[in-house]
Amino acid sequence: MNLTEVILEEGKTLHAEQPLGLEVLDFPFGSYPITKKSPLELTVTNEGEKKLLLNGAVHLEAEVPCDRCLDPVTVPLDIRFDLELDMKLSDEERHEALDESDYLHGYNLDVDKLVYGEALLAWPARVLCRDDCAGLCKVCGQNLNRKTCDCDRTDLDPRMAKIRDIFSMYKEV
Repeated sequence: MNLTEVILEEGKTLHAEQPLGLEVLDFPFGSYPITKKSPLELTVTNEGEKKLLLNGAVHLEAEVPCDRCLDPVTVPLDIRFDLELDMKLSDEERHEALDESDYLHGYNLDVDKLVYGEALLAWPARVLCRDDCAGLCKVCGQNLNRKTCDCDRTDLDPRMAKIRDIFSMYKEV
């Protein structure tokens, strides 16, 4: 999306709906397919002195494995942002100032990169299929939400293994 029209006229406001090309959210911690997305509703306002205000909203849904049982979960992301851009700075100056706006190149706004960065900030710390998810058996890997198993899941401190052996020896007698 080209911002030249807004940058040239102080007080100018541009409202736009921008379709997203994002199909997958590829984060360092995993790749998650986007199953539903709305167009980005974006308002760009020239506040004067080459400063732009970006207001936006977008709804995404991504398929993410449950943190406990690995079943797929649809995670809704309602993303809203208000960003201020100083157009007086060059791309290099923005980078040096630690303004991580890699979505802006000259007067061109990459809406996919913008939404990607905001999705990363809005990402949930933990994803569960349900609050009482039982997870996977640590011994056999059975999904305990679907079926129980007969594995011994006693989780003792490994430093206590010798004491456990002593008690096991007395049980046999």
